[in-house]
Amino acid sequence: MAPRGSQSSINKIVAENRKARFNYEIVDTYEAGLVLTGTEVKSLREGKANIAESYASDEGGEIWLINSHLPEYLQANRFNHEPRRRRKLLLTEREINRLRSAINRDGMTLVPLKVYFNQKGRAKLELALAKGKKLHDKRESEKERDWNRQKSRLLKTG
Repeated sequence: MAPRGSQSSINKIVAENRKARFNYEIVDTYEAGLVLTGTEVKSLREGKANIAESYASDEGGEIWLINSHLPEYLQANRFNHEPRRRRKLLLTEREINRLRSAINRDGMTLVPLKVYFNQKGRAKLELALAKGKKLHDKRESEKERDWNRQKSRLLKTG
């Protein structure tokens, strides 16, 4: 068993949005806390979460995570949570104001990148302020990724 502060327990990633970096140009990232119920935390600890189709929105001066899927915890029977409910994100007032102005003025989007547990065991969400990529930008990213793969293969073989 690993000691309490070891590297294995630090930042245990539960869910990751791998398509976000392909579909969006990431401008800035923020770490936000999540307001969760007990069964949601237990479901997260099992590693069963999906944030691939989710996004964050500004409503009423608060930032909300919408369309994320945390499946029901099987042992909770009638005290379970709704899997696709909206979840409030915990950010500082300065961060909220900065995000609201970027969304309204610059037409940017808030995209969740990953959900993880930090050193203290708290569920955190890495949130990105992003700009949508055009089709030609996506093609360029794909070409660059393929070239890097091919280059690494060539260097391995000598």
